[in-house]
Amino acid sequence: MIYLKSFRLPSRRDEDGYLLSFPHQLEMECYSHTDVYPFKLFPEKEFKDISFEPITIFYGGNGSGKSTLLNVIAEKLDITRSALFNDTPHMVSYLKMCDYSLAMEAKQVPRASRKITSDDVFDFLLDVRAVNEGIDRRREQLFEEHYRINETPMPRFTSLAEHDEFKKCLEAKRSTKSAYVTRRLPKELSGKSNGESAFVYFTQKIEENALYLLDEPENSLSPALQKEMVRFLEDSVRFYGCQFVISTHSPFLLAVKGAKIYDLDTVPVHTKKWFELENVRAYHDFFKENTHLFK
Repeated sequence: MIYLKSFRLPSRRDEDGYLLSFPHQLEMECYSHTDVYPFKLFPEKEFKDISFEPITIFYGGNGSGKSTLLNVIAEKLDITRSALFNDTPHMVSYLKMCDYSLAMEAKQVPRASRKITSDDVFDFLLDVRAVNEGIDRRREQLFEEHYRINETPMPRFTSLAEHDEFKKCLEAKRSTKSAYVTRRLPKELSGKSNGESAFVYFTQKIEENALYLLDEPENSLSPALQKEMVRFLEDSVRFYGCQFVISTHSPFLLAVKGAKIYDLDTVPVHTKKWFELENVRAYHDFFKENTHLFK
């Protein structure tokens, strides 16, 4: 499914017009003509018009602009996001110069659409860890509680207000330690590794019939889970009406079937097959040089 059909970035002429028209504002904001993010990034790459497929990938090294592209698209389309991004006083003016078109069958960007970043996943993993650490502390408290109750005689309860305490003591005396703790302890959010939990996060956040911008989703994922992520993305497009725009340099994600890949390391920027990309070729050459070790 295609919701976002095309996106147009400001041309060099558009950007130069902005920078030359408001020099006094730039000086007041303590910005020079070389520090006006996100201006002056993509004209240098001769990159202006982007067309999209069900899966579109922005590939490039650090500083190539792939995350910036996702930020600009998310802000222009007003897509839900959680993590903060590198905003500047120039972003609003930059976004006014951008334009986009939706597919004819898509009257608007689906409400469920969202941008998911590595920071979102990391925050989720921290939340899981914090909750589970709290459960671990509660488990120790319940162990001590069971021991204390069983080491002392049953107290006398004389009022209805003490009924809950009476039931707790009675349960502790009649139950094993493990049974007592299990019944009273909340379940952990996850018994999985960080990578497994990160993968679960994506499967929970990605719903049917929506547009998703994924910023380096391979972070925290093992090679096996990256391959599982590829299958999940392909199935989400094929069966559940999703569209993805992804920034990545993972060979596994770059090889996703039918993906349109923009190589942001080239000037001018143009599309390539996954096996033509420098990063992937580096892996190929490395393993080819060491083939004898795998025999």
